[in-house]
Amino acid sequence: MSSSRRSAIIVEHLRKQQMWDAISKSKRLDGRDFGELRPLEIELDIIKKANGSARVKLGDTEVIAGVKVETGEPFEGLENKGALIVSAEVLPVASPHVEPGPPDEETVELARVVDRGIRESEMIDLEKLVLVPGKVVYTVFVDCSVINADGNLFDATSYAVVSALLSSKLPVFEMQDGKVTDTGRTQETPITTIPVSLTAVRIGDVVLVDPTAEEEACMDARITITTNSKGEFCALQKGHTGSFTIDQIKKAAEASRVKGEEIRAKIVELTGYGK
Repeated sequence: MSSSRRSAIIVEHLRKQQMWDAISKSKRLDGRDFGELRPLEIELDIIKKANGSARVKLGDTEVIAGVKVETGEPFEGLENKGALIVSAEVLPVASPHVEPGPPDEETVELARVVDRGIRESEMIDLEKLVLVPGKVVYTVFVDCSVINADGNLFDATSYAVVSALLSSKLPVFEMQDGKVTDTGRTQETPITTIPVSLTAVRIGDVVLVDPTAEEEACMDARITITTNSKGEFCALQKGHTGSFTIDQIKKAAEASRVKGEEIRAKIVELTGYGK
């Protein structure tokens, strides 16, 4: 083992010990309370050729999301609904632990969890995105790129997707002589609700929200809960190998409802949605 690698392991071990010592004193290394989120920043329309886009910074975690709208065939069993597809990638520059190549299991999970929260909340009224029932529908792609990974990619990516969709304008397609034609006009995206996810991790007997990368390195279990604008639970994903007690799950659920309302108001304020 090289001396630089040995030094890195020693530093990592010492940092984890500092974290455990801080948590035992009801503190976090960055000074936050256990239930406190990092600052949230949102910038819109950063990809000019996209139908909608957003850059989100949650602490030092940074994600870009872009919306692209096309037409295609509906999913089987959903012939009278448009399609929504969320994908994600973590760029190699985002973290020294990310290597170039196909998405790994964690990246695939990231896309699925974010997609599920958006889809199960029914954020977009997909029934309004049908050109020819059973044959031609709008397909809304949302592509996400993590450009700096410092923990809690689930929430940062979800907020980026939601913000990009809130800012999006959909092209108006029409059928002319049996072919899809882009009229050059745009229309509002049929938004029905604003989903907000909240991720919490358990470290020992303590539950923390919005974990940093260092905290995730020490976590025993993770849970991501998404609520809609009514405060209703619409998606939940348990992650990592450990477990939660029923009381800890209840605590995380209540935090997702209360903090979700705060984050939703912040997203509306920063995106100007509805104004």
